[in-house]
Amino acid sequence: MYDYIVVGAGSSGCVLGARLSELEDARVLVLEAGPPDKSPYIHMPVGFYKMTTGPLTWGYDTAPLGQADGRRMVFPQGRVLGGGSSINAMVYMRGNAADYDGWAKEEGCDGWSYHEVLPYFRRAEDNNRFADAFHGTGGPLGVSDLVSPHYLSRAFVLAAQQAGIPHNPDFNGATQAGCGLYQVTQRGSRRCSAAAGYLKPATKRNNLTVHTDCQVSRIVVENGRAVGVAYRQGANGPTEARAEQEVIVAAGAIGSPRLLLLSGIGPADELRQIGVDVVHDLPGVGKNLQDHIDVYNISELSGPHSYDSHTKPHKKLLAGVEWKLFGSGPVTSNLAEAGGIWWVDKELDAPDIQFHFLPGAGLESGVPPIAGGYGCTLNSCHLRPRSRGSVTLRDSHPETPPVIDPNYWAEPYDFEMSLRGFDLTREIMAQPAFRKYVRKEHLPGPAAKTREDLAAHARRFGKTDYHPVGTCKMGVDDMAVVDPQLRVRGIEKLRIADSSIMPRLISSNTNAASIMVGEKASDLIRGNRAPPLH
Repeated sequence: MYDYIVVGAGSSGCVLGARLSELEDARVLVLEAGPPDKSPYIHMPVGFYKMTTGPLTWGYDTAPLGQADGRRMVFPQGRVLGGGSSINAMVYMRGNAADYDGWAKEEGCDGWSYHEVLPYFRRAEDNNRFADAFHGTGGPLGVSDLVSPHYLSRAFVLAAQQAGIPHNPDFNGATQAGCGLYQVTQRGSRRCSAAAGYLKPATKRNNLTVHTDCQVSRIVVENGRAVGVAYRQGANGPTEARAEQEVIVAAGAIGSPRLLLLSGIGPADELRQIGVDVVHDLPGVGKNLQDHIDVYNISELSGPHSYDSHTKPHKKLLAGVEWKLFGSGPVTSNLAEAGGIWWVDKELDAPDIQFHFLPGAGLESGVPPIAGGYGCTLNSCHLRPRSRGSVTLRDSHPETPPVIDPNYWAEPYDFEMSLRGFDLTREIMAQPAFRKYVRKEHLPGPAAKTREDLAAHARRFGKTDYHPVGTCKMGVDDMAVVDPQLRVRGIEKLRIADSSIMPRLISSNTNAASIMVGEKASDLIRGNRAPPLH
């Protein structure tokens, strides 16, 4: 018997485990489906290139994508202590203030305006450069400048300015628009995941229990109230844990709706069709899936200018020694070192395109390398997609992967904005700052000139930006799954607190926002006021 059970030890779940266990008389259980975060690749930042596939992910792919040649896309989701924060590219971005104001004003999410969530961003943060109205120091989450940024990343920042995008030293400050080097979730040249920053220090408390390798199959609901969860740990048989206060689901934008559906909470007709007993008819569960999709440009370099040169064994060894002895060098790289936020739809008040520059080629799953050569990659993603997808069950068995359909580019507007963003990547890569490094465009290549050529390239090579949200959305309409207090509608003592509750996708990477959700949820559960801004 526990007071609180947290399902999922990802970005938000780690925060909740740590914050709720601050209550000395509260017994807190955190259940994670994956293993402990012991892999050395997690903690060395450059290990990101190993993380987009493999045993620390769920191994998901999408349903056939109707607007992307019907192909299935690799869809990485973390399955390890720390979740996405243990396998992502560590880019620290919060989104635009207008994103959160839109949640509050247009989605009915009282308490979630930018002014109201900013204190939680600040409370989480331990920034090594900024301490002002927008940034905090001393928090659990290490946020720092890159230790050893690659000279090609600096060349990108110059090239973007030459293309008309001004430099911005702080994407999370007074204004979001501009280009620059990203800050990253690192501390002391090591990844600072939510597990490292929040959960590991909290495990010293006697009232916090963390179990890994636990696959939760069902939320136990009695008389309209969540009273616990059913799960298996490793090869052990089924067991139940009971919660006297609340069950909090923090399994992410895919895992959270999947668990609710397996528990009989969701669209009643769909559940009956696959043999799941309906506990509560909640039509919005699994709907409203949103994600950013990348369209990328790969350039062939004139020499060994990129991290591609470090694939040779002796260079890997030297880089590892430098990191171990001095905390510097290539191993400190998050690979997506630089980027920018800008407009492709000039009629919008806030920018709508984001770039990630990678000084290498083939660094992510599905992105082809340059055989026998050296390259660099520039991703662009449209930040405000209008298309909506879904997460559904194939059957009633907990072991069966869900059907993930992001429905990318279902809205023609989204596809047009993606192509405009790609046009801008080509313009940036053609600037003088890159001339001494770039030999030619490798992909899609100089032969791709027409709109049809570029559209074919996007459909063939577009990939997820790893930012799914929205499948248990917060709001007040009939499709809302949780209210602005994150309470599941129609079920007592059950909350959801992760990226799935975001009613709209934010205009950036999503990890920082997921951590903010965990911070705010912990105060909502404890009945605390928001921390002061100053």
